[in-house]
Amino acid sequence: MKKIQISPSILSADFSQLGNEIKRLEKAGADLIHVDVMDGHFVPNLTIGPPVIKALRKNCSIKFDVHLMISPVHKYIDAYSDAGADIITIHPEATNNLIDSIKKIKNLGKKAGVSLNPKTKVNVIKDYLNEIDLVLVMSVNPGFGGQKFMPEVLDKIKELKDIQIKKNIDFDIEIDGGINFDNSKIAIEAGANILVSGTTIFKSNNGDIKKNIDLLKSK
Repeated sequence: MKKIQISPSILSADFSQLGNEIKRLEKAGADLIHVDVMDGHFVPNLTIGPPVIKALRKNCSIKFDVHLMISPVHKYIDAYSDAGADIITIHPEATNNLIDSIKKIKNLGKKAGVSLNPKTKVNVIKDYLNEIDLVLVMSVNPGFGGQKFMPEVLDKIKELKDIQIKKNIDFDIEIDGGINFDNSKIAIEAGANILVSGTTIFKSNNGDIKKNIDLLKSK
């Protein structure tokens, strides 16, 4: 079984103190830093772009897990790679040629992730799983933090886990959306090995980030 990793979403951090917040996450034992990039077009919200990621990268030695909720995504891959992303995750709906975009990410020396929205089926990426390093299963509709977890997506994680075992393919299964102390265990049991969490990590237990990371891992 893969080691359980926590990728805190800085969408829930104090944006006026992002550099310090990332240092806090690193000190508290975060495995990755999850960066949600939204364009106000593919999803109904705007967040941060390459210059901010590049500036934040200087504050951190752990990997940046960058989730691009932008369309068209292909032409922006270079910019996020240059900014310091270690994992670049894209949506199938945001590119005209998914395999070309995956190969572009990998040719830049980055890990390639593909994100599945709650209504997107595993079949969309089934033929490409040998090329993918990470599958991000969204357990909310992307675009906003603080949404309620959708348990029905756990079947998708189980399906991915079954494929992984039957075909002996190595990729990470990440889940993002409403992850808290109540549902982290069922997400792990379904087959997820990376949990993205924002509100729970930054707000629970009076903002004790280390405690919250440890609790999510131990559930």
